[in-house]
Amino acid sequence: MINVVIAEDDFRIAQVQEQFLLKVSGVKLIGKALNAKETIEILRNNRVDLLLLDIYMPDQLGTDILSEIRENHPTVDIIMVTAATEKAMLEKAIRHGVFTYLLKPVTLEKFIETIEAYKKKKKLLSSREEIDQSLIDRYFGMTNQAMIDQKDLPSGVDRLTLQKVREVMNELKAGVSIEEMGEKMGASRTTARRYLEYLVSINVCTAKHEYGIVGRPERKYYLSE
Repeated sequence: MINVVIAEDDFRIAQVQEQFLLKVSGVKLIGKALNAKETIEILRNNRVDLLLLDIYMPDQLGTDILSEIRENHPTVDIIMVTAATEKAMLEKAIRHGVFTYLLKPVTLEKFIETIEAYKKKKKLLSSREEIDQSLIDRYFGMTNQAMIDQKDLPSGVDRLTLQKVREVMNELKAGVSIEEMGEKMGASRTTARRYLEYLVSINVCTAKHEYGIVGRPERKYYLSE
């Protein structure tokens, strides 16, 4: 469960954000602050994972408390939700490592998209004790397709065919076996395996053994999240 705090001086906007959060699984609102002082107090007295921080608050700018938050609560992630369009505000937020910067008014779709992206990145980091370049690329937004495009393909792997394999996997969210991929590609099991195992080798997909109807283990492939 991700503990969230809303720091927003307009109670109506805070209520809207609270309603938006109810539509996202795995998050819990633990407090709302109307100004910078209340924000710091909530952070001091609670375990907070994510702070939705406004800039224009009555006692102090949200950007002006970023240093204090970073010094005293370094594990708190921050999403700025603001009407501030000044470039200097954005630059200051970036320098203090905010997750992202949302301009008001924020639609439900954009809000949910942002929170889900935050959840996915948090899960990605918590899933590994050590990192590699593929994890870093995924964390900072490089798509699976971009990862494919930038690589020199090994002998026997054609780029267009590889893209077709990727499209098939996008369609089959429940995973795909070697036999199923061969049928979709119109190719042999050996060819299907070659392409699927290549995608595993570059961390674009994962594979695991599952037991089918006859009880025999079957290797299935899934696109990485």
